Amino acid sequence: MTTAYLYSPVFLEHKQAGHPEAPERLIAILDTLTETGLRARLTALEPIPATDAQLQAAHTSEHIARVKSLIARGGGHFDPDTYANARSLDAAVLAAGAGVRAVDAVMAGQVDNAFALVRPPGHHAMRSRAMGFCIFNNIAVAAQHALDAHKLERVLIVDYDVHHGNGTQDIFYRSSRVLYFSTHQYPHYPGTGDWRDIGEGESAGFTVNVPLPPRIGDAGFQRIFDDLLFPLAERYRPQLVLVSAGYDAHWSDPLAMENLSIAGYGALARTLVALAREFCDGRIVYTLEGGYNLPALAHGVAATFRALLGDPDTPDPLGASPRDDYDADDIGDYVDQLKGAHRLV
Repeated sequence: MTTAYLYSPVFLEHKQAGHPEAPERLIAILDTLTETGLRARLTALEPIPATDAQLQAAHTSEHIARVKSLIARGGGHFDPDTYANARSLDAAVLAAGAGVRAVDAVMAGQVDNAFALVRPPGHHAMRSRAMGFCIFNNIAVAAQHALDAHKLERVLIVDYDVHHGNGTQDIFYRSSRVLYFSTHQYPHYPGTGDWRDIGEGESAGFTVNVPLPPRIGDAGFQRIFDDLLFPLAERYRPQLVLVSAGYDAHWSDPLAMENLSIAGYGALARTLVALAREFCDGRIVYTLEGGYNLPALAHGVAATFRALLGDPDTPDPLGASPRDDYDADDIGDYVDQLKGAHRLV
């Protein structure tokens, strides 16, 4: 397997003292990839800034103008959680463009799969506003580029950040060309992602929300991927899989409590790689979202790269959660409920 990673030091220049979405996140990831020998096995691809046309395919021109105006004045806040400094436009446009570059490389067969190690993250950015640490919606820009430039008809976005990707849902809620699948702690920021939110009109059924209580754990997540996501993909037959990869569902993350382990993340990544191999010749692109415990984030990303490279095992230096998982029988009943809601039974 030829696996690419996309990174630029420009991503480190978007920063605000004391904010959890900080440059140290990418530094920890790169250090771990180097120390484990994984970085030497990867193909480095240089990200290219997204064009205005690529941004406008996912965002309103008014939103793009507001972003540029705020940053031209030296930065500030889009909301209490979402900041920008004088270098944030360069970082945000490059983060959006990294997904586009990764899609192009995978679609051309230049590499088998890819992971864009970017910041700021993107999945909370809505068509018309920045929020939740996110300025532009990186995964949505990449997905729309795949639809427009590569003439695809069916793109699957899997979002397993612990927070619901309300921006991605907003952008594709009325589209049947994107199947959006999200697992997220609920109720939790941003408060969206009810299981009854499934799309509108002819696009009903192409948004699949899996809101979760705390402590689902490895077995619960795997059950959801095996028994709900895989059958949905089998029916949809995606031509490309995109992943909004958040590592804040790890048991040690300070912002949530979903109880995943590093080994659990590795198993989910292998499931997604198998899904892509089954339905779209292995074409899968990851984009980094959240994750705020640095060791968990770094080793979670490393576990994902091992899956993309085809390694069968996932070393887990942090071990299993010290907290009990949610009852497995209950999650099985819940999955059955969601399968019924989406006409899989």
